[in-house]
Amino acid sequence: MKTAALCLALIAASIRGQMQYRLNFLIDVGFGLMFQSMGFVFIWIVVGQFEEIGGWSLFDIMLLYGMRLTAHGLWLMAFSRMYEIDQIVREGEFDRMLVRPMPMMLQVMFSSFRIATLGDLLGGVALLAFALSQVSIEWTAGKAVLFVAALVGGAMLDGAFQLGPAALTFRTLKSWPLRNFFDDVFNRFGSYPASIFNRSTRSVLLWVIPVAFMAWTPATVLLDRTAELPFPVWLAWFSPLVGIACLTIAVWLFIRESRHYQSSGS
Repeated sequence: MKTAALCLALIAASIRGQMQYRLNFLIDVGFGLMFQSMGFVFIWIVVGQFEEIGGWSLFDIMLLYGMRLTAHGLWLMAFSRMYEIDQIVREGEFDRMLVRPMPMMLQVMFSSFRIATLGDLLGGVALLAFALSQVSIEWTAGKAVLFVAALVGGAMLDGAFQLGPAALTFRTLKSWPLRNFFDDVFNRFGSYPASIFNRSTRSVLLWVIPVAFMAWTPATVLLDRTAELPFPVWLAWFSPLVGIACLTIAVWLFIRESRHYQSSGS
């Protein structure tokens, strides 16, 4: 309980500090909303030309985009400092994390909070809410549980491919290029139905960089489109477990590689 209270205190202090510059806060959140909105505008234009993509309507794809972006926003809310891991290691801030009476991973998560990440989460929630009002879903208790679990599992999956590569920072002092690559893959492919890609690309998106499990796989269950899945339907119901498994491995790798950290001496 004391650790949880300390985490909340750190977040509150970070937010109070950033709110001293309210105009900067509004600009950061607005930029996040605009940046993510531009991605959907591109999809809107494409679908507007062809009416649908692979049998998926604009609102079906909006559901995918909203699920992916909401999950991305949830990850950023929890691990917003991960974008600064290169700087944290190079400048010796990690030294202070090691001597504080608080688990290192919790410090990486909560020692600071980038309030600008609200733009990603708000944009995702807005798109998702509108999409849910337009698509036809026959809700059941199982689908409701899957929907919530998919958002959490998607956040874990997105985060795993940021936290895992970040472990390299302890050896190379720079992991941003690889993390940026995975972020780009999730942004480019996570908002489209994997069924529109050829078999080779679809296999990569399922079994190598499993971005398809972030939104497309659970969305096929919600929209009753499981016929296009290249694997048994029951696996789609358990798709959030992919995120849990990947994040577990990423956390283990991050902690393991942190043992190779060499103090900056500052």
